[in-house]
Amino acid sequence: MEPARIGFIGVGLMGHGMARNILEKGFPLTVLGHRNRAPVEDLVGRGAAEAESPQALAGQCDIVFLCVTGAAQVEPLVRALAEGASKGLHIVDCSTSEPTLTMALHAELAPRGIQMCDAPLGGTPANAADGTLSAMVGAEPDAFARVQPAIAAFAARTIHVGAPGAGHTMKLLNNFLSLGYGAIYAEALALAAKVGVTPQPFDSVIRGSRMDCGFYQTYMKYVLERDENAHRFTLSNAHKDMRYVNNLATATGAANFVGASVKNIYAAAEGLGRGAWNVPQISDVVAALNGVSLGKIPQEG
Repeated sequence: MEPARIGFIGVGLMGHGMARNILEKGFPLTVLGHRNRAPVEDLVGRGAAEAESPQALAGQCDIVFLCVTGAAQVEPLVRALAEGASKGLHIVDCSTSEPTLTMALHAELAPRGIQMCDAPLGGTPANAADGTLSAMVGAEPDAFARVQPAIAAFAARTIHVGAPGAGHTMKLLNNFLSLGYGAIYAEALALAAKVGVTPQPFDSVIRGSRMDCGFYQTYMKYVLERDENAHRFTLSNAHKDMRYVNNLATATGAANFVGASVKNIYAAAEGLGRGAWNVPQISDVVAALNGVSLGKIPQEG
């Protein structure tokens, strides 16, 4: 059986590594051109084709992956793909988007024979490069069976969590947990600094305890070593994801006391002009608001 023809839109920080793995696992790949030519040209040099529009891409592919910023980018791209699609196209949104949008697009496209799936990701650009991401997939059972082999090209762990929209829901909850911890760590570090406890002894107590985890370690790598690239996820993206969490709570009528507070912390950071900073640097924002410092801030020299 011939491998599925794969399309990819969004060959950026995460998408480039994912697309490269798709190529290396033997799938024919077509990518959408972008103003950032370096990753596109790298993939074309490795054997990928390039399409000039989403409509053209859809006409050449069986499965199209999206890896873009969020719902505002996803919706027009999906509608453009649908214009050029034939019956049987599977669109897989790997972005962190809004579950309600995913469900609405699925309901709209399914009668036309186009399957809308969501497969948001867990992991970092380094995981994307070495093919060890995790994917939380929302899809109809037949659609999941169709797209899973292609997802396995870049994800070491694939979990079918439910119908379309379930993947984005789970991703938002996953990000709520991590971003919530990020806000808690920041406040705890600032309070510690207020009474003269520096990050080093703070870390000595937490590291190796029941409160230790992978997210804590990458977060504290920045706090302790001032490594801006320890966890590459911007505060503006964090704010966006927490807005989506709050939107989901509103749509379902859920009370979300903690989620609203976490969203406001990242909103304040972006409002202060720190949106391009990475998530562990929320510790510097909260420290500054409390009149203390945790260490030298790289961007400020």
